[in-house]
Amino acid sequence: MMSGVQNQSVTQSPASEPRMRPIGNTEYSWCKAVPVGTGITVLALLLTKPVDYSLLLSALRHLQDSHPILRSKLHFDAATASFSFFTPRDSDLVVSTFDLESTVQILEGSGSGQLDALAPSRFHLILEHEMGQNSWRDVDPSSDRDWELLHASVYSLEEARWTVVLRIHTVACDRAAAEAVMRELLAVVGGGGAVGKGMDGEEKKEVDAEIEKLIPPGKADKPFWVRGVNLLGYSLNSLRMSNIDFVDTSSPRSSQVVRLRMNSDDTRRLLAGCESREIKLCGALAAAAKMTAHSSKDLPANKWEKYAVITLTNCRPILDPPLPSNSAGFYHLAILNSHDICGGEKLWELAKRTYTSFSKAKDNNKHFSDMGDLNFLMCRAIENPRLTPSSSMRTAFLSVFEDDIFDESSRLQQEIGLEDYIGCSSVHGVGPSIAFFHTVRNGQLDCACVYPSPLHSREQITKLVEDMRRILINCDEPVN
Repeated sequence: MMSGVQNQSVTQSPASEPRMRPIGNTEYSWCKAVPVGTGITVLALLLTKPVDYSLLLSALRHLQDSHPILRSKLHFDAATASFSFFTPRDSDLVVSTFDLESTVQILEGSGSGQLDALAPSRFHLILEHEMGQNSWRDVDPSSDRDWELLHASVYSLEEARWTVVLRIHTVACDRAAAEAVMRELLAVVGGGGAVGKGMDGEEKKEVDAEIEKLIPPGKADKPFWVRGVNLLGYSLNSLRMSNIDFVDTSSPRSSQVVRLRMNSDDTRRLLAGCESREIKLCGALAAAAKMTAHSSKDLPANKWEKYAVITLTNCRPILDPPLPSNSAGFYHLAILNSHDICGGEKLWELAKRTYTSFSKAKDNNKHFSDMGDLNFLMCRAIENPRLTPSSSMRTAFLSVFEDDIFDESSRLQQEIGLEDYIGCSSVHGVGPSIAFFHTVRNGQLDCACVYPSPLHSREQITKLVEDMRRILINCDEPVN
């Protein structure tokens, strides 16, 4: 079916006149982060049925009709040193295809040809390979340039296994958008290629406005002097933050993934524990990670350490006007909290404390008011790595998403031969030591834990994740 490396392309019919929309400040921070390696969003699907290319192209065309930002190009204007979204009338979408021999050569060339117990499948390794494909790396300040925001590939893994991969610039696709893209792609493929007009019954023509223009009035207000104090506070506190040990701080980095999975019974008990304490799963994940990080160091009794947690919240429903839940683009904002750990903490006590500190900050609109500060510090860390521990560009110990994603589409997955899928983003530029992308899939927790390698090793993160899993499984204790 596939021989060598091929390109499959489709040209869309005219949708509208070309449109240009300048990027916002939050989007600009991702335009700075992705070239250094953080923010390459990858959706990887493992299929046991042959890929129907005409159907795949039809589904991708539907996605671009529904979400014009996925049809857009990221345009760099050398004269103004600024970025914009350029949305053309037509879109040439290229799907790169790799036969089995080509796939093996790619994995061997990346040093990942040999499977082992910690990297158990070619599917897993192709996901990591795609997170290292940085189509947006080079910015020449002296010349204009356009970048595609969406790339698609199909890999033949073995006799009856194929992987379809979408690689998307995070400025066009945050976690909520990635979930929507996944659902819509599966719905179109599972429906035999029947496509509708778009999200609202007709083809969208414009990229949605940047988040800064949609913040409700007064929510992001902060006096100038307060902003200065906060920036100073964030900077000084960063010097006090702890992390897990760095393994190799000098070698080139790439993102790798370890998966945390739990069965239905354990997941049900964990979710019930969260519900009874009126917290979300992100609090339990962050608490378990901090507990394992502290215990991994064999510190003296009652030795306190401070760990930073970035919690990302989806702002679509609280914007003015609100955006549909499946709007593509980047509409998450971050809240940074720090927590003191001394060892001996109980899971639910720490999870409650972790989630409560985030929730209070959100109630005080800290995700809006501190948006500019965190974007500024993110860009400074990119430009001046020495400001971070060991020049690692680590801004926190971990990041986690506030909202839980539940997927109950097992019947549809069986119909199209979908055996597995993973959605996550790279973190080997600026960012946390470990980023959690969690889903409750058919009643079972499945969490992609992404980390920068070799700053951290697969063995190191695998042990941390297994220790987390044991803590979460043994979560039963009375409600306080």
